[in-house]
Amino acid sequence: MERPALLKMTIFICLLTACNGREIKIKTGDNTTNFNHTLALILAEYASAVYTVDLSELFSWTCARCNNLTMGFEVIELVVDIQNCLQAFVGVAPDPNAIVIAIRGTQENSLWLNGQCLKGMHLLNLNSVQNWIEDFIWQELDLKLPDMPGAMVHRGLYGAYNNTSLRPAIVEAVDRIRESYGELPVMATGHSMGGALVAFAALDLVMNHGIDNVHLMTFGQPRIGNEAFASCFYKYIPNTFRIVHNRDIVAHLPPYYSFYWKSYHHFPREVWLHDDIEQICDDSGEDPSCSRSVWICSINDHKTYYGLSMEAEDWSTCRIIMDRSLPYQTDVAGNIILAKDAIGPSIVKPISQKAAAM
Repeated sequence: MERPALLKMTIFICLLTACNGREIKIKTGDNTTNFNHTLALILAEYASAVYTVDLSELFSWTCARCNNLTMGFEVIELVVDIQNCLQAFVGVAPDPNAIVIAIRGTQENSLWLNGQCLKGMHLLNLNSVQNWIEDFIWQELDLKLPDMPGAMVHRGLYGAYNNTSLRPAIVEAVDRIRESYGELPVMATGHSMGGALVAFAALDLVMNHGIDNVHLMTFGQPRIGNEAFASCFYKYIPNTFRIVHNRDIVAHLPPYYSFYWKSYHHFPREVWLHDDIEQICDDSGEDPSCSRSVWICSINDHKTYYGLSMEAEDWSTCRIIMDRSLPYQTDVAGNIILAKDAIGPSIVKPISQKAAAM
C-alpha cells in the first residue's frame, strides 16, 4: 500500500536542508517559567563533551570541550556500549551542586581501541546523519509501557537505554554518588538520540528508583512516544526542557500529526532558539507557534547548539581512543566501563537527609 501523498510531501519538505550557519545571540524570551539560561549553557557543554572520542581525556575531564562552564566536574563512571555504539558518563559537578548524566547522540559503525578495530561485534549501522533520519521517519509506535495507561513509545530508543549496558551503569553510579553525598539533584542531558535515551534514563530514576529531584534538559531530541506518554512523562518529570535550535530537523521526527490518534507527540516544555531569542513554548509539547511553525528544516542546525559542536571530532567511524592503564573493566560482550572507586570529597557539597527533605 502506498503512503499517503500528504505524508510524502510533509517528509520531503522537512528533509530539505536549510544551511543557516549564523551563530545565535541568546536573549531571554519568557521569564514566566523556571527556565535558566545559564544552566542551559552548562548542560549544553556536557552534551557536547560526551561526544569526545578520547576516553582518557573524557574520564580525566581534560578534553578540549571539558572546560569553561564545566570546569571542576569529576567523572565517576564512563560507559561505552560496544555492541550498540553508545557512550555515557555520570559524575558530580560543583556548579550546579548536582549529579550530571550525559548520553551521546548518534555515531557510526566502527569502534576503535588504541587504533585497533574491535571486530566480531554487532554494531549499530549508521552511515550518516541523513541515513539515520531516513530510517527514523517511518518508525511506528510499537511498545506499550506498564503503569502508564495508553502510553506507547519507540521500541528501539526505549531498548537502547533499558536493554543495553547503559542502564545498569548509570543507575549504579547515581546510587554510589548519593550514598556518599546524600540526595543530590540529578541533571540529565543529551543531544539527538542521546537526548531521547537520557529522557528514558530520567524516567527510570524517578519511576523505578524513587529519585524525585530529577531535571532533564535535552538538545535536538526526536519524539519518543505518543500523547499519553508525553502527558505522563511531564507529570513524573516536570523539570523538563527540550531545546530546539532554529530549524533542527531531528526535533520534527518522527512526524507529528494532530489528526492521527497514534501519532508521536513531544513532551513539554520546548525552548525554541531562533532569531536571537529563547522562546519559551506552551505546555502542550507541540506548540504550533514554536519550532512546529517551521516548514523547511536543517541538518546543520542539528549539529550546533549555543555555538557548541554536537558531533564527534571524526564522523567517519564510531571509534574511541583509550589508555589501557585506566581503571577499566569489560563484560562478556566487550562493553567498557571506567569507574572511580572513591569519590573526591571536595567536588560537591554533601546534602544531609534533613536538608534534602526540606
